[in-house]
Amino acid sequence: QLQLVESGGGSVQAGDSLRLSCVASGRYFGNYALAWFRRPPGMGRSMITTISGSGEDTWYGSLVKGRFTTSRDNAQKTVYLQMNNLKPEDTAVYYCAAAYGSSHLQPANEYDNWGQGTRVTVSA
Repeated sequence: QLQLVESGGGSVQAGDSLRLSCVASGRYFGNYALAWFRRPPGMGRSMITTISGSGEDTWYGSLVKGRFTTSRDNAQKTVYLQMNNLKPEDTAVYYCAAAYGSSHLQPANEYDNWGQGTRVTVSA
């Protein structure tokens, strides 16, 4: 099991950038695929990006592809989400999550280690 703590959220203007961080505690961090999910106001939580245990492979959902980049530093047990050209529709609580197993192609329901979330608000 990993314990995950996100940080870096805040209130920004459309077109701005933010970088979220998620620090893990626990063993075998490199054996976990990591993902970022988000929950917009009044909506369900959806997976937006994943990264493999090695960091070599990533997946992005269509709503964020080309604007968001995920990366990880296994030595620091940290995963990042760089968000560029933010839009009001990116407003949400952002969560990092981990699933045991290094593949970045694990389905969303395999992610069973969750952070508490960090709120991002983008104003027009």
